[in-house]
Amino acid sequence: MTMDADEFMEYEEGGGAMEELLGKLREAASAETVSFQRILQAVEDTSFLPVLMVPALLVVSPLSGIPLFSSICGLIIAFVAGQMVFGRHHLWLPEAMTGKEIRARRLRDGLDRIAGLARWLDRNATGHGSWAMRRPVRKGCELACMTCGLAMPLLEIVPFSSSILGLAVLLFSVAMLARDALFMAMGALLMLTALSLPFYAINAVAAVML
Repeated sequence: MTMDADEFMEYEEGGGAMEELLGKLREAASAETVSFQRILQAVEDTSFLPVLMVPALLVVSPLSGIPLFSSICGLIIAFVAGQMVFGRHHLWLPEAMTGKEIRARRLRDGLDRIAGLARWLDRNATGHGSWAMRRPVRKGCELACMTCGLAMPLLEIVPFSSSILGLAVLLFSVAMLARDALFMAMGALLMLTALSLPFYAINAVAAVML
């Protein structure tokens, strides 16, 4: 899968970017089944960031309960964020990764469940500390998104970790989109929380066994 994309998408005053993205995803889910490729093609006329948000949104939704779904979303996130890190102008994703299909009804139901989150993000992403969102910081956000994506397949067996990482990617993406340092800080906090979950789990098991 190949598409052209600008480096960043401007966040228009008045918001609505997240709800607009959900609307495009609902349109893509009009058939009985829908592939990841079709889902991503729904936003191919925009920039890297909305494409990055798509798998992040999906893994935050109840769809994350589908076996291997979180792993596929994580790898897509890592591929997209990695190409942003290296400054590519054309996004490429392997067909083997984007060919998996899910039931469109499950996608629509999942999108309905996160509609409130999309509205909250649109309403609150207002450019807090935009002066801090300079290029080195934005590059750090891209690296953080890539790290979250790579961690998802490894942490899929840890409950809630993939959804937390997906939300972190979503917050990092909104931070870059809206130039909002507060959302970047929230994303960093969630990423650290998710990455620490396995250590808490191991310690809890060890404590029970000892």
